Amino acid sequence: MAVGKNKRLSKGKKGLKKKVVDPFTRKDWYDIKAPSMFEVRQAGKTLVNRTQGLRNANDSLDGRVLELSLGDLAKDETRAFRKIQLKVDEIQGKNLLTNFYGMDMTTDKLRSMVKKWQTLIEAFVDVKTTDGYLVRIFTVAFTSRRRNQVKKTTYAQSAQIRQIRKKMFEIMSEEAVVCDLKELVAKVTSSASASAQDSIAVRIEKACHGIYPLQNTYTRKVKILKAPKFDVSALLALHGGASAGDSDVGAKISKEFVEPPVLTSV
Repeated sequence: MAVGKNKRLSKGKKGLKKKVVDPFTRKDWYDIKAPSMFEVRQAGKTLVNRTQGLRNANDSLDGRVLELSLGDLAKDETRAFRKIQLKVDEIQGKNLLTNFYGMDMTTDKLRSMVKKWQTLIEAFVDVKTTDGYLVRIFTVAFTSRRRNQVKKTTYAQSAQIRQIRKKMFEIMSEEAVVCDLKELVAKVTSSASASAQDSIAVRIEKACHGIYPLQNTYTRKVKILKAPKFDVSALLALHGGASAGDSDVGAKISKEFVEPPVLTSV
């Protein structure tokens, strides 16, 4: 009889259904704060599992890399083909203070520039900024037709390609060595023409015009190879001071306490 009773109990346990809980009820939303080098400071929101037991939410957020469109960060749709990577370096309450981590170009923009009857020229260089960041910068350019050209193709000779690549190395090094990371980001994300070319690419195009005319010249990618030792004060300065994570810091507080009248007798 005891054996049969145990069998009935086991059947009853199997029949119980597990309660379905929405996983989003265990998550919290955090605000992404972009550094001051971008126009839009409130970049968006991200979520993470709430702190529970030995699992801390900050451990999952610290070092998280977020990818955003430059069109949204700069309020300029002509630069939407650039992808900006921001890394979470500091967490203040529900605010995530980020720093620049890299830049890339969308695949559709890059493929739209690759065509027949022209030469593709690429170059990259490793440069150290004044604030200690080791950065690798990639540029891309395509040969263009000369004025009144009859020939169908615009192929550059090997010697011309070497000269153009040498110019690219020189200009990228000159531009990056004399500035910090904030100024470098401004240079590679700026829009110096209607085609949303950056200032470094425009300078390369002008310098190489005598060697061979170029078109669709862009800073294709920026990669941070090595960052200096983390400094909280430098990050807060990049976000506009100590009140970057909390907009209420420094605000005037109303005084509600009223001093009671003096007693004549006790």
